[in-house]
Amino acid sequence: MIQNERIKILSDQEIFKGGSYVLYWMQASARAHYNHALEYAIRNANKLNKPLIVYFGLTDDFPEANQRHYHFLLEGLRETQLELKKKDINMVVQHQKPGKGAIKLAEEASLVVTDRGYLPLQRKWRQELVEEIECPLVQVESDVVVPVETASPKEEYTAGTIRRKIQKEWDDFLVPLKMTKTHESYLDLEFDSLDLGDIKSILAKLKIGRDVEVVDWIKGGNLQARNHLKYFLERKLDHFGDLRNDPTQNYLSNMSPYLHFGQISPLYIALEVIKTGGLGMESYLEELIIRRELSMNFVFYDSDYDNFNCLPDWAQKTLLEHARDTREYVYTVEELEKAQTHDPYWNAAQKEMIYQGKMHGYMRMYWGKKILEWTRNPMQAYHLALYLNNKYELDGRDPNGYAGVAWCFGKHDRAWKEREIFGKVRYMNDNGLRRKFKIDRYVERIENIVS
Repeated sequence: MIQNERIKILSDQEIFKGGSYVLYWMQASARAHYNHALEYAIRNANKLNKPLIVYFGLTDDFPEANQRHYHFLLEGLRETQLELKKKDINMVVQHQKPGKGAIKLAEEASLVVTDRGYLPLQRKWRQELVEEIECPLVQVESDVVVPVETASPKEEYTAGTIRRKIQKEWDDFLVPLKMTKTHESYLDLEFDSLDLGDIKSILAKLKIGRDVEVVDWIKGGNLQARNHLKYFLERKLDHFGDLRNDPTQNYLSNMSPYLHFGQISPLYIALEVIKTGGLGMESYLEELIIRRELSMNFVFYDSDYDNFNCLPDWAQKTLLEHARDTREYVYTVEELEKAQTHDPYWNAAQKEMIYQGKMHGYMRMYWGKKILEWTRNPMQAYHLALYLNNKYELDGRDPNGYAGVAWCFGKHDRAWKEREIFGKVRYMNDNGLRRKFKIDRYVERIENIVS
C-alpha cells in the first residue's frame, strides 16, 4: 500500500503519451526491495504500457563523502542493478551530477518519479528537475515510516514533542508493501551505464578523497542488510532494551549505514521487529522511528542544522557564557583525529570510528561531549565534531549524524545543573563510564581491532 501522504506532485505537467518509458530517478532509496517510489513507478509504467527505466547519478562532489562512503554505496548499487534486472527493469548508473543525467533521460520519459531526500542539496537537485523537464515529476517518500510533513508541520523541540505526533499516525503507515511486477520489457532500449561489476575501477575514476580506508567488516546492499537484521532479531533484540547502551556488549543492529544509503527500508525493519514481539521491541522502535524521524524533522525544518546556530537559545547562551572557561586539556585537530588524548576511552571511540566506520552509540555521545570540553570554544568544537563524524562514519553526512552532534551540545535536550565549560548542557565523564560499564573491555576490544 502506498499512502497518499507519501506522494507529492512536484511538477503537474501533462503525462507525455509519446514517451518511450517511465523514469524512476533513484537517489535516496537505493534498493529494489520495499521501495514505495519504485512501486509507484512500476504501477504507472504498467498503466501506460511503458517499460520502466531506473536512473542513478554518481556524483564526485557529494559534500564530505570519500572512498569509504562511495565503496559502500557502490556495493549496494551493484546488487540493486542485478535485482532490478530480474524484474525486467534496466538500471542506468552514470558518472555525472544526478540532476543533469535525470534531465537528459526525462526528455524521452512519459513520467518521472523520484524518491525523497531531506538535506538541502538533495532538495535542490529535485527542484532543478522541476524547472527543466516537460513531463510530470512525482516524489514518493520511502525512507521514513511516517512522512516528515505528516508527522509535524514544524521543527520539533524534543523526542517527547514529536513522539505523540508520530505514534498518533504510525498505525496508518505500518502497513506492508507488496511489490508489483512490470508488464513491459526494456530490452529494446539501450543506455550508457557504468559497469558496476568493477567497483575498484569506478572508484579509481572518481575525484574523491582517498585518505580514509574502505572498511571490510560490513558490506553494502539490501541482502547484506537483511542478513544483519535477521541476526539481530534472532540473537540480540530481546536484550536490546537492557544492553543497547553498553559499549562492552554488542547488541546494536548495525542498520544505520544501510538506512543512510537507502539500502533497506525503515518500514520493513519496523514490521520485522513487530513481527517478533521481542522484549526489546519498544526500545528499538523508539530508536528506529521516533529518534530517527526526529532527526529528519530537524534537518528538514532547520536551515542551520549543520552549525552552532541550530542549538536552542538556552544552549547557545550558556555555552557562550562559558566559552572562556579554563580547559584542563586543549587538543589540536590532529591530536583528536589521531586519537592522541589522555583519555583511553575517548581514544578507543575515535579508533573505532577510524577503523570500523561506525562507533557505538553511547560512546558517540561521550565522544562528542569531550570534544566540547577539550576544544578552545564551543563553535570550534561543534565544527570539529561534525568534521570527524562526517569523514569517518559510514552514516556520516546524515540527518541522524547532524542531530547526534547537535544533541551533544544541547539540541533536543533540556538544561541541567550548571558547571564550567558545559554551562547547563548535559555533562558526561569517564567516572560515569567506569561506574556503569566494565569499560576497559571496550578499550581492549578496539585495540584488538586496530592491531
